[in-house]
Amino acid sequence: MLPVVALVGRPNVGKSTLFNRITRSRDALVANHAGLTRDRKYGKGQYAGREFIVIDTGGISGNEEGIDAAMASQSMQAIAEADAVLLLVDARSGIAAADRSIADHLRQSGKTTFLVANKIDGLDPELALLDFYELGLGRPWPASASHGRGVPGLLDGLTDGFEAVAENTDSQQSDKGLRIAIIGRPNVGKSTLVNRLLGEERVVVYDQPGTTRDSIAIDYQRDGKAYTLIDTAGVRRRKNVSLTVEKFSIVKALQAVQDANVVIVVMDGREGIVDQDMHLLGYALDSGRALVLAVNKWDGLDDSQRRRIREEIDRRLHFIDFAKVHYISALHGSGVGNLYSSIDAAYLAATTELSTPRLTRILQDAVQEHAPPMVNGRRIKMRYAHPGGANPPLIVIHGNQLDAVPDSYRRYLEKVFRRELKLFGTPIRIEFRGGENPFAGRRNALTPRQQAKRERLKSHVRKQKRRNKR
Repeated sequence: MLPVVALVGRPNVGKSTLFNRITRSRDALVANHAGLTRDRKYGKGQYAGREFIVIDTGGISGNEEGIDAAMASQSMQAIAEADAVLLLVDARSGIAAADRSIADHLRQSGKTTFLVANKIDGLDPELALLDFYELGLGRPWPASASHGRGVPGLLDGLTDGFEAVAENTDSQQSDKGLRIAIIGRPNVGKSTLVNRLLGEERVVVYDQPGTTRDSIAIDYQRDGKAYTLIDTAGVRRRKNVSLTVEKFSIVKALQAVQDANVVIVVMDGREGIVDQDMHLLGYALDSGRALVLAVNKWDGLDDSQRRRIREEIDRRLHFIDFAKVHYISALHGSGVGNLYSSIDAAYLAATTELSTPRLTRILQDAVQEHAPPMVNGRRIKMRYAHPGGANPPLIVIHGNQLDAVPDSYRRYLEKVFRRELKLFGTPIRIEFRGGENPFAGRRNALTPRQQAKRERLKSHVRKQKRRNKR
């Protein structure tokens, strides 16, 4: 087991900046805004041949109410999980009441604690650190997380007791497993669904839109199979987004779709399908991700409302009829367990191996059953098909005049391939490649006889023009 290091402190002291510095990533959202981090974010750090897990946490102010209390609870769970704790304080503003309360808790817990005085750049370290000795946590470590000053010395002291790991071993290449991104509009129940799938209060849940601000990736196992669950911030319409922090949150949510193998699009059953749901589905479809639809808050609807939602889904979501729709209650857990079968089936379909002979047979049967249209009096010819990639499956079709294939016939071929190959839960992409004309751009050299005939013809044309002028 790798050692676990938790970063704690009051809001806006630089925990996420130090997290990115240690993990050598930009995974944690950073801005000059207090309370930006709300959930526990895990990353892997490595220094001097020693690996460890790093946990970024939300700020603890000591007088939490509402959503801040949930954030503080997440920080306390991180402390309980950790083998060592880095308590960050602000060297510029000095000791605050919250620093004292956190230090008291850490002394009582008996955890190995490193007191880090951040934002030391531009200050005299000896003078800036004097006040922090009264916290009773030993010598403060001066550091500047944004510029990296003092961080190597801190990591030296932190990893001194950690065991070295062997390099270039297969055991260190951990398989993250199937990556599942959960996206949707704000306040549709994404974080509640994440907690329900994990079976624990892993992310902050609060009855307030925009609770989740960063994309949180969580590794876990279920029935011996590895998964990575990605909770994302709610995506609103562009005209309603004004805060810079929310813009970056949306960017990271859309990046999570690109990084995922399967995307669960969560919709609010009480509000029905709105235009933003359609935009998110279109984005996931354009990204080529395998899809699962989850209509949440289903338990609070009566029969007439449920019937209306089903009819609306059939009418408006016909373009993704290949995706499985689940009607769930993330709060009470009804229907949530059935998501895993659809997730596994969608991923299997997206990554299945296709063969050229089988694809060609399916293409020939489809053309025989319903031939492509005529173009300029000539029939479009489709000769053979072969696989071009996976996740999503790409089928490449060769033939003549394929640039004139109408969209309706492309959709027909997609449905035939999906039905015959049983590729449900994933989009299918078809690429047409026409045969090249080997004589394109080439001119034949004229023989002397052809050249003489050409000159006689040109002379005849000139004489005819002179007669017409008379």
